[in-house]
Amino acid sequence: MAKVELKQPIVKEIAELLDGAASAVVVDYRGLTVEQDTQLRKKLREAGVSYKVYKNTMIRLAAKGTEFEVLDPALEGPTALAVSKTDATAPARVLAEFAKTADKLELKAGVVEGTYYDQKGIQVIATIPSREVLLGKLLGSIQSPITNIARVLNQIAESKAGEA
Repeated sequence: MAKVELKQPIVKEIAELLDGAASAVVVDYRGLTVEQDTQLRKKLREAGVSYKVYKNTMIRLAAKGTEFEVLDPALEGPTALAVSKTDATAPARVLAEFAKTADKLELKAGVVEGTYYDQKGIQVIATIPSREVLLGKLLGSIQSPITNIARVLNQIAESKAGEA
């Protein structure tokens, strides 16, 4: 079999992974122990993030003509690709959190909802809470004034009942 025929299924796999993805982050995993790598993969899986090591040329070929093509400059050295189709900040958040304990893990760059971010930008993206957390905070801030109004109205009603 020719080399090209061997590479096509891998390129197709990466292209399918990137198709419809909310975000993709590339990292340098050099220096991680097997135990650290296993822990990282488990955390990413729990967050619904696909994580796999690919050859840079394969990622380049798969990303060609997509919004992820901008990752090309970061594709040097050993590269692992973390992709999420649902939570745009999940790959950056989980990887950055894990990098605090595993200093060998280096976030290179990423694309989040069509926008390219370098290493510093991905660190900032990593600080954004998940969609569920943000919705919870929004709901809490909406409920707070309503609860306060209900409490005041209840106190007024009780004071009127006490006068009668």
